[in-house]
Amino acid sequence: MNRLAVFDCDGTLVDSQANICRAMEATFAEVRLMPPSREDIRRIVGLSLVPALAALHPHGEPAQHVEMAESYKRAFHAMRSNGALDPEPLFDGVREAIDALEAAGWLLGVATGKSDRGLRLLLEHHGLHDRFVTLQTADRHPSKPHPAMLELAIAEAGAAPGTSAMIGDTSFDMAMAHAAGVHAIGVVWGYHTPGELLSAGADEIVAHASMLPAVLEGL
Repeated sequence: MNRLAVFDCDGTLVDSQANICRAMEATFAEVRLMPPSREDIRRIVGLSLVPALAALHPHGEPAQHVEMAESYKRAFHAMRSNGALDPEPLFDGVREAIDALEAAGWLLGVATGKSDRGLRLLLEHHGLHDRFVTLQTADRHPSKPHPAMLELAIAEAGAAPGTSAMIGDTSFDMAMAHAAGVHAIGVVWGYHTPGELLSAGADEIVAHASMLPAVLEGL
């Protein structure tokens, strides 16, 4: 049975918080609402857009959340088209961890609240698109922590829950992992605290990407 390591994207593979915050601020400005704090925005990174906006604007109507999600997409696209996106660097040690996991025989995947297009562009920018055998996004699945992304990733990779791990920086990732019956590996360089990751069911907490190969081999 294949072994599969599935990564979250924002906050786990790449540091994209500046662009997410700017696009969300533009979204709220478009409907003349006070934007959330950047801390509040970081808290919802990982959710799909509509649930994220419902969390940030709980007094809004569902139809408004859908409209705001489209506004967010337009804002992000405009930033990309105008060359105004901030760099979204890989976190320290991530590329080396990917190399080491592949060398050890792990298949790799991504499960993210991003769109198909956004994920493809980001991975291609970093020369990583072809390193992942399965890519699961918000375009085709319910939002985390629903297990659908992981369930399809496991099926596409020919793996099993017991031979798979979810690597992420938020409680949504940890809860999704447990819902799918896979190992939950929390990383501390993202947007939720170690305590929150443990409370959501993290089986392991990793302080640096260089630790990931050894932690996964120990599962």
